[in-house]
Amino acid sequence: MKILKDILYKVHIEAVTGDTNIAVRELVFDSRKVQLNDVFIAIKGYEFDGHSYIDSAIKSGAIAIICDMIPEKIVNGVTYIQVDNGSSALAIMAANFYGNPSGNLKLIGVTGTNGKTTVATLLYQLFKKAGYKVGLLSTVRIMVNDTEYKATHTTPDSLTINRYLEKMNHEGVEYCFMEVSSHGIHQKRTAGLEFQGGIFTNLSHDHLDYHDTFAAYRDVKKKFFDELPKDAFCLVNIDDKNGLVMMQNTQAKKYTYALKTYADYRSQVLENSLAGLLLKINDNEVWTKLIGSFNAYNLLSIYATAELLGLEEMEILRLISELENVSGRFEYFITKNKITVIVDYAHTPDALKNVLETVNDIRTGNEQLITVVGCGGDRDVTKRPKMGHIASSLSTKAIFTSDNPRSEDPISIIEAIEKGVEPQNYKKTLSITNRKQAIKTACQMASENDIILIAGKGHETYQEVKGKRTDFDDYKIAKEILDDLSQ
Repeated sequence: MKILKDILYKVHIEAVTGDTNIAVRELVFDSRKVQLNDVFIAIKGYEFDGHSYIDSAIKSGAIAIICDMIPEKIVNGVTYIQVDNGSSALAIMAANFYGNPSGNLKLIGVTGTNGKTTVATLLYQLFKKAGYKVGLLSTVRIMVNDTEYKATHTTPDSLTINRYLEKMNHEGVEYCFMEVSSHGIHQKRTAGLEFQGGIFTNLSHDHLDYHDTFAAYRDVKKKFFDELPKDAFCLVNIDDKNGLVMMQNTQAKKYTYALKTYADYRSQVLENSLAGLLLKINDNEVWTKLIGSFNAYNLLSIYATAELLGLEEMEILRLISELENVSGRFEYFITKNKITVIVDYAHTPDALKNVLETVNDIRTGNEQLITVVGCGGDRDVTKRPKMGHIASSLSTKAIFTSDNPRSEDPISIIEAIEKGVEPQNYKKTLSITNRKQAIKTACQMASENDIILIAGKGHETYQEVKGKRTDFDDYKIAKEILDDLSQ
């Protein structure tokens, strides 16, 4: 049992009613999970306000309430703590509750629109291969050294983050690589964490359903770097103009990487094929199994991070040559009929453009490039026509279909995608609402040496429609269909 006053260390407290010298079982922000002697933190969320559930939490046994405003009606024996921001208080309290585990390892945050999962996961791979005990907090999975846990969010809630970091402490983990999303930063989920470094990959159109404007989205990302301590490092992609913005107010040591401009860490793509990339990094050549110029950026950031964390240059290059692709990120297979199928998580205009340009750089032009793509429901609607424009412009044939429609009508989502198609590309497009049928159609259209890109869902093994998730794996479905067609 922890003592409440100790858990409140560094929390901005505005008022206290009751005793803080009390033993606490657990911290909870979901009133349905409250048990006897728990602290309930009332969070004003995007959809729900936890203050509406204070009474319910007390009836379930909450011994203390953390809130933005102390209720008029208070219950004897219950302690009320008024704070300036419930989300920030939760994050700091979570760190204190679990013994501030981020301070006992080197925690590196990776943020940006695209590349977060790849960079964090490959850093995990590289440091594991180098012989270290390593942790990973990513969209795809959570790793505590060799033990895997299911991931549910890009940046988990504060309690989950600190719970896993504590597990890492117990396992003797030395380094942890963590995806840091704009939602996570804005909702203060990373408050109270001690980062040793931050990596900025790039910034493009995404999450405007949440942040409203691109400037707001950019400034939230910047806040992560603004809050890095002096002894941390800030590593940014300077080929992206927003890289300079990220560095403006940081106290951390500043480093840059780039393929096109002068930077502290530079790389050049010497060869790019389906077999991999030949890169020149700071005057040394290295062959890697990863594909595409976007991965050249990812690998350069990994090289720079590893060097900043003390690994030796030639060892880093050797380890980079051994790295394996990340699930759902340019994951591909080639059939007996020499049809190449690529599955990629590209769900933003910039990511889709990067993948399609990479494929077009590799292919001869004699084969078809058939793209299957959709957009998620209940998310940023402004990117939909852009996705349609990019897919139809850079593909031989584009098939628009459902992604995760969620509560939206799939047909209306597809119609929004279609609005981005220019007249000269109308004949290159098809719209098929059923995703499995869309993938099957692409497979039926493909001939020897053709390339099929299935974009948007990548590593996801489900499809969400009207609040229900059903099994759906793009990679497996495409493989099964093509195996059947080849018989």
